[in-house]
Amino acid sequence: MSISQRLPILLKAAKQLGLSSLGLYACYQIGLRSGYFRWVTSSKKNSSFQEPAPWSIQAGILHMPSRASLLSVSNANLSELLSLADEINMGEVHLFGGPPVPLQLVPPGPLAHWTAYETGQAKSTITDIKWVWEPARFGWATILAQAYLASGDERYAQTFWRFTESFLDSNPPFQGPNWSSAQEVALRLIALVFSIQVFYQSPHTTPNQLLRLSQAIAAHARRIPPTLIYARAQNNNHLLSEAAGLITASHALPGHPQAKHWHRLGRRWFIRALESQIADDGAYIQHSTNYHRLMLQLALWIHILGEPLSEQSTQKLAAATQWLLNLVDRESGGVPNLGPNDSATILPLSICSFSDYRPTLQAASLIFQGTPAFPPGPWDDLPIWLDRIPPAFPTNASLPLSEKKITSPLSSSSSLPSPHTIRCPDHSSWAYLRAAQFTSRPGHADQLHLDLWWRGGNIAMDAGTFSYNDPAPWDNALASTHVHNTITIDGKDQMDRAGRFLWLDWAQAEVISHELDPNAPFERIIARHNGYQQIGVIHQRTVTAEEGGHWSIVDSLQPIYPHLTPSIKPHNNQFLARLHWLLPDWPWKLDSEQRNTHVSLQLESPPGVVQLYLRIDPKGILSQPEIKVIRAGEILYGSGAIETTCGWISPTYQSRFPALSIEYQALVQLPVEFITEWNLPGRD
Repeated sequence: MSISQRLPILLKAAKQLGLSSLGLYACYQIGLRSGYFRWVTSSKKNSSFQEPAPWSIQAGILHMPSRASLLSVSNANLSELLSLADEINMGEVHLFGGPPVPLQLVPPGPLAHWTAYETGQAKSTITDIKWVWEPARFGWATILAQAYLASGDERYAQTFWRFTESFLDSNPPFQGPNWSSAQEVALRLIALVFSIQVFYQSPHTTPNQLLRLSQAIAAHARRIPPTLIYARAQNNNHLLSEAAGLITASHALPGHPQAKHWHRLGRRWFIRALESQIADDGAYIQHSTNYHRLMLQLALWIHILGEPLSEQSTQKLAAATQWLLNLVDRESGGVPNLGPNDSATILPLSICSFSDYRPTLQAASLIFQGTPAFPPGPWDDLPIWLDRIPPAFPTNASLPLSEKKITSPLSSSSSLPSPHTIRCPDHSSWAYLRAAQFTSRPGHADQLHLDLWWRGGNIAMDAGTFSYNDPAPWDNALASTHVHNTITIDGKDQMDRAGRFLWLDWAQAEVISHELDPNAPFERIIARHNGYQQIGVIHQRTVTAEEGGHWSIVDSLQPIYPHLTPSIKPHNNQFLARLHWLLPDWPWKLDSEQRNTHVSLQLESPPGVVQLYLRIDPKGILSQPEIKVIRAGEILYGSGAIETTCGWISPTYQSRFPALSIEYQALVQLPVEFITEWNLPGRD
């Protein structure tokens, strides 16, 4: 792209992202390109890493649960925990929640200074750098630590040191891709400090090993401050992670001459980040359930260290806990796969699956809200590490506390905080309607996406992420509008994509009304967004949940008249409108009638038959509607061009599985309505 083509984008980005963020990012680039970062993190300038240190790792900085208390919660899952640890003993690890792969800690190719990877001077054959970074986060070490504490088996201590020393040998300070991201350095620092607290008393932990690890932790801590301006420019989980890393280093190495500086710097930016990144209603700045959980995990880690937080940040964390609780499925612990998802999780101190959010939320609810969110269960192992054994759950609490029904009449958007969920009366189904007012960078172009859950499963799904860095078309392609459960107009995204992670001209949504009357046999929410206003269209969606598992979704496309809105360009009032639904890969049967104006789809799900009905208001149709069923990028029914990214679901990073994409489209004139109806069977 030429300079003349990039300049309008840069000017627009400066206006929409803010001069402060762009200024910090420019300072980072200057430090990178000028060689300053290379100089300040050079081995010569930090030659003390190889010298004997008068300071060493502090033991006893964490509450260490007794074996009895740990087994009281996780004994039923002890065999699974030990099985995971035994796999690590054999040199295999589960990355991103996927199948076991070899634990590779030696980066490929000759090593260069970390700045060379950021400037592109160091060439790499790696398709996605996260395959290198993920094992180097040392999440596997925390599994070994838990297994050691629960079993006392010294093999796990031996394995920890075998792989840790291998990493230190092959990744000297500031050399190689594992030092290029200060966030990766911080997350590894946290995992190392946690693990050594468990293995400190092992006979396989020698004074020389402790000294070497002390030097490594100091090197990690020194890597973070020079590029903290990049994390400040991002103002997201990077800043929280790096600040938490500095706080951790100050607790682990209290005798280090930089310890007080690390503590002041880390505490300052950790608290500022919490206060600025969490909205008053608890929503997190990155518009992602996975990063929302990561933020709570980082806050819980700081709590484990005994670090006090400000009153405002504690209040924000209580709201953030409730926000995510409102999106948890009560049967599975799953949440909508909202926004970017790189499967980030720190200190996985629970044997529950990666997709189960209950361990983090049970702990966060106890710490930040003062009460358990769920009845006793296997998700209570994380609170044990926080020295919080959950009290007896109230006997009258048949549902998690987050799911108590709000009783209020018809409400306006001004009084309705996010997330916007509705529940089918007397039925095991619920939905989340994405309707965001963006004040920070969106992660996905997903306004009015609908997630539908039924009997513990996600049946109208968000495709997820898959990869940030793979070659096209998989370079963060699942952020686009066309893979979400919403309407696409003329093949356009709701916002302008200016980069792999950058959206401009943000689509804004508002909830018009939400009927929450508990005495009515239904619940209804109405919302709209303005992402297509420049072509003269407003998209409004009405979602109604009725008794007996019946759901109705009405998508209304309404005109914006140029004489009322002068900034809108006149249009010929003809649009190609496409409705998309992403469904599980279940056996299906399609019955289309009346020139496809009425479509019936039957899904054979494990719990029973699901009926899906689609139709378009005939008054607005200008061409024969088309129905397509796509699986794994291939058409099973219908004809015409398709996106190869359709028909996939990515529950965790770098994993994808076939799903069913239902495309229903037609050339229409405004106003027009698309109607979707779901019939979900109840329990026997």
